[in-house]
Amino acid sequence: MPVAPSMRRRRLAAELRKLREGAGLSAADACRALGWNASRLSRIETRQSGVNRQDLRKMLEAYGVEDREYLDYLAGLAGKVNERGWWQKYSGTIVPEYGDLISLEEEARTIRNYEQELVPGLLQTPEYARAYLRAASPGATAREIERRVEVRTERQEILTRHDPPPPLLNVVLSEAVLRRPVGGNEVMRGQIEHLLCPRDRANITVQVLPFSAGVHPGMTAPFAMLAFPDEDDLGIVNVENATGALFLEEPSEIRTYNEIWNALQAAALSPEDSQAFLKSTSFGYRTYRT
Repeated sequence: MPVAPSMRRRRLAAELRKLREGAGLSAADACRALGWNASRLSRIETRQSGVNRQDLRKMLEAYGVEDREYLDYLAGLAGKVNERGWWQKYSGTIVPEYGDLISLEEEARTIRNYEQELVPGLLQTPEYARAYLRAASPGATAREIERRVEVRTERQEILTRHDPPPPLLNVVLSEAVLRRPVGGNEVMRGQIEHLLCPRDRANITVQVLPFSAGVHPGMTAPFAMLAFPDEDDLGIVNVENATGALFLEEPSEIRTYNEIWNALQAAALSPEDSQAFLKSTSFGYRTYRT
């Protein structure tokens, strides 16, 4: 299953490929100049491996790069490719693909998320996450479940950070997400009230796709689309499954999911009407005591 590269590796690979093409060198030409076999350069440019400082220096010399400031920037980028992220302390608790997604979220400028059955992890309350994780991993110990809840909670900090600015998060939720009582009435009421809170945060938008919208192109599977500050980077689509995730990067794949997203957003309630829908749904989960 493909594994998403870190954002730094994506950026470095894009820069090196751009420099090679700007120098008028084909991949074969560059390999001859560097004395490398084709697979070595391909692995760097396709983000399957990083590049050490010595090889980076050789590549930049072959490509005729002389700007010292730019050279230092690329060297710094190469040096940070293998830096550990905070999520790596949870190694063994989360699958590698989940760590890759967190890495990409850290660097994303916008995140667009469509969900059919579940509140997205970036907006889950600890109680909701705990109830879901217990059902999804019946063999996990209480400690393992708590560690996974900790990951979700720490992951959400990107939404309230100040430097760099937080990503813009746009979420479309199927009405089914709100009707399925994960963890019971009290947990669901707390979760829906949490979804109402982002109305005061400019970087978060929640829309509800009601059952009344009927058939739509997103019925196959939930997905998340991540876009990054680099304008030349088309972004990534993350599609999760029971054992891992797929990271889609081909331009045709990105176009297809852009079309699906646009259709979902058009069919969903407006952000304002979605807030009213959430409030009415929350009322249905009230627990009455006699």
